[in-house]
Amino acid sequence: MKINWGTAIVIAFTLFISFILYFVIKVQSDSKYDNDLVVEEYYKYDANFGEEMKRVQNAEDLVEKPVITAVEDGVTIVFPKALVPQKIKGKVSLYRPSNKKLDFEMPILLSNATTLLIPKKSLAGGRWDINMEWQYEGKLYLSKETIYIN
Repeated sequence: MKINWGTAIVIAFTLFISFILYFVIKVQSDSKYDNDLVVEEYYKYDANFGEEMKRVQNAEDLVEKPVITAVEDGVTIVFPKALVPQKIKGKVSLYRPSNKKLDFEMPILLSNATTLLIPKKSLAGGRWDINMEWQYEGKLYLSKETIYIN
C-alpha cells in the first residue's frame, strides 16, 4: 500500500496534535504540575499597591531597620533596640513560591526581647519570601526579605 504525500501530511498533523493534547491534558489533571497564583485576589492586591509602597517607605526611612536572617535554629527577626518591644504589633507572612501549601503566618508577639524566632521545624528547605507587616505607635511598616533555608 502506497501513501501519497497529502495523506502523510494529514497523518503527521494528526499525530502532532494528539501528542500536544496528551501533554495539555496530563499537565491540567496531574496535581504534581500545580500552577497556583502567587496571590489569590491579585486585582484587590494591586489596588492597594500605593498603600503598600507607603508602608515599605516607612520601613526604609527608619534609621535602624529590622534585620531578618536565617540561623541554625530557624529565622530570626531582630527589631531595633530603640523600639519598645511591647508596642510592636503585626504579623509575619512566610510564602513558599514553589508550594502554596507550605505558606503560613504568625503574629509578632514580643515581651521584653526585640528578637522573634521562627523555628526551623516550621520551615522546609529552600526559598522563602518573608513579608512582615507591623506597626509601632500607630505608624504602619512593611518589611520584605527573601531567605534560603538549608
